[in-house]
Amino acid sequence: MKWLVSLLGVGLVMAALRDLFHTLWHPTRHGGLSRLVMTVLWRLSQQLRARRRVVGLVGLVGPLAMVTVVGMWATIIILGWAIVYWPHMPEDFAFAAASQPSPQSGLLDSLYMSLTTVATLGLGDIVPTAGWLRVAAPLEALVGFVLLTATVSWVLEIYPALTRRRVLALRLALLRRSDPATQQLDCTAGALLLESLATEVVRVRIDFTQYAEAYYFHDGEDHASLAAMVGYATDLADRGRAARRPDVRLTGNVLAGALEDLAAILDQRFLHTGGTSTEVFAAYAADHGRDSTRP
Repeated sequence: MKWLVSLLGVGLVMAALRDLFHTLWHPTRHGGLSRLVMTVLWRLSQQLRARRRVVGLVGLVGPLAMVTVVGMWATIIILGWAIVYWPHMPEDFAFAAASQPSPQSGLLDSLYMSLTTVATLGLGDIVPTAGWLRVAAPLEALVGFVLLTATVSWVLEIYPALTRRRVLALRLALLRRSDPATQQLDCTAGALLLESLATEVVRVRIDFTQYAEAYYFHDGEDHASLAAMVGYATDLADRGRAARRPDVRLTGNVLAGALEDLAAILDQRFLHTGGTSTEVFAAYAADHGRDSTRP
């Protein structure tokens, strides 16, 4: 019976590590529990968006979701390892003189042992004596170090992706303000402009594939929000495709194709409308509380 309880704890630890791996390192970056937590918090923020007293909280839903996911991983790992230790507490552990166990403190001592080990504190007042536990405890410390490193790398990866998205939105906002006509785009500079926009759209499309959690971050004002500005990129692509110069038409087609790919990723992973690119971008804007048609 003791080993069945310990195996349950191992199963919890493995579930947390699997979700961490699929969220941060798997090629699809499609974690199960983490995506569920972020989706629930995002939907909750949408329901609270109309209430003025929680506007600031709505803007923080992305960072709060990341903190919640990391806290969930840490809690499951700590609880899982505590369950591993629990059936073998206190007979397979040595206690310092001032930390003698009581018959009712087995679970509490197990949680304490797990927490201090995963945090790599190494206080030494409770030490495993059984051979396999002397191996398990350092493994938990290693998992704690992995969790810390993964959290730092996750933060360092997500914010450059957000910067690329906001830079594209700002470029589109500036272009929308000047509103170049088809004749103005029908030149070499217009072809270069459309090509650079297509490159940035492709980068953002890859970011939504590799860092899906970036979707759950608000971008602030409309001019920095891709959800509000992406519709104008479609207008520019249409103008490029209607130009007379073949190089401008080519780059217009490339930009249109990049936007279609972006819409496909947004619809497949987040929106599930099954509609056209225009409908997907409108749903994307609405999901972020934006109006993609507003000048």
